[in-house]
Amino acid sequence: MVDSTRAPRSVSFAELGLPTALLDALTEAGIQAPFPIQAATLPDALSGRDVLGRAQTGSGKTLAFGLALLTRLNGGRSRPARPRALILVPTRELAMQVEDALRPLARAMGLWCRTVVGGMSFTRQVDQLQRGVDLLIATPGRLSDHVRQGTCHLDEVRFTALDEADQMADMGFLPQVRAILDLVPEDGQRMLFSATLDRDVAQLVNRYLTDPVTHSVSPATAAVDTMDHHLLLVSQADKQAVVTEVAAREGRTILFLRTKHHVDRLTKQLRAVGVHAGALHGGKAQGARNRVLGEFKDGRLPVLVATDVAARGIHVDGISLVVHVDPPADAKGYLHRAGRTARAGEAGTVVTLVTHQERRTVFRMTEQAGVDPERTKVAPGTADLVRITGARTPSGEPVVEPEVPATRRPPRTGHAPRGRFGTRPGRPRARRS
Repeated sequence: MVDSTRAPRSVSFAELGLPTALLDALTEAGIQAPFPIQAATLPDALSGRDVLGRAQTGSGKTLAFGLALLTRLNGGRSRPARPRALILVPTRELAMQVEDALRPLARAMGLWCRTVVGGMSFTRQVDQLQRGVDLLIATPGRLSDHVRQGTCHLDEVRFTALDEADQMADMGFLPQVRAILDLVPEDGQRMLFSATLDRDVAQLVNRYLTDPVTHSVSPATAAVDTMDHHLLLVSQADKQAVVTEVAAREGRTILFLRTKHHVDRLTKQLRAVGVHAGALHGGKAQGARNRVLGEFKDGRLPVLVATDVAARGIHVDGISLVVHVDPPADAKGYLHRAGRTARAGEAGTVVTLVTHQERRTVFRMTEQAGVDPERTKVAPGTADLVRITGARTPSGEPVVEPEVPATRRPPRTGHAPRGRFGTRPGRPRARRS
């Protein structure tokens, strides 16, 4: 394994050898120069090397592997239900945002970019696959369904990218990922991107990547140069009022909680006092999740209340504040949540609300995450709360727009008996946030 951690010199996309059509599409999209992870990995990826990229979310990883895949696909022909390149991601939201980034670039090169994720029409996905697919973006569960049903074949995949591999491991998807990779031709090119390389991800690298070159452009700790980190010490009695005032601030904000039930409850409480908030978690129908994310992305919805399903799945610029209403489970969770702000060099603030009984655990967790947050005791209406978060008193006028109620995930169609691509006996089922 080759390890390259040196910062690459400043280069242009043209110097990296991208096709003219792709360069024109990047210019039209206003993308002028490569981010460090792109400049570091593209030369090796374009030469056919297996690549292991270690970088935080928000560092430009999508284009790092996306541009490589599109360039490698240039000039080929697609066939029905037989993709030539595959991108595996852990969540539906991330799949759709990867698609948003790559579809215009693929179209400019005359390539078909398709997406298959759970919660969407299986039949419609089959129809799209039958029309031809060059680059397939997929979540492991839904792709396993298509493979099992014979509606997608992986024998012509020459280029494979795994994004957020550590998140797929955390969610219990590795058995499905391994089963999928076992069907991809062994002599194809593999790229794997992950913020961390723990034991499960390392085993994946050792098994499926051949002499990979490793590029690390950021450490597995928080980006303290672009983020301000704060621990707000609150009493249990004051916590709800503090959360409400923080949510009423100006600016795009994400509030993280542990459970779907608490997300729905807090969202209703905030809307009742005039805060335009939306809920996002794995219990929402996919249409509702798409609607909430769309409104959050275009600014109609300033506050997103979410479980950790959003920690990796939301790639939205301009999020100025992340609030851990419930502290994350560990340092990795802290970093993943915090990575929603301070993206691409922007400034951002990360706030953790800490009650007395949580102090020792949270202090240890932030130390493990590599941050030294400012600790401040706050209460509703205090000057420090306003200074740090921009908190203000909500209007008190209820938000009356109807919300799509939480619902169970729609059943998949055409189930085959569980086997290689189903949940293995004795293994935990993949978690949904």
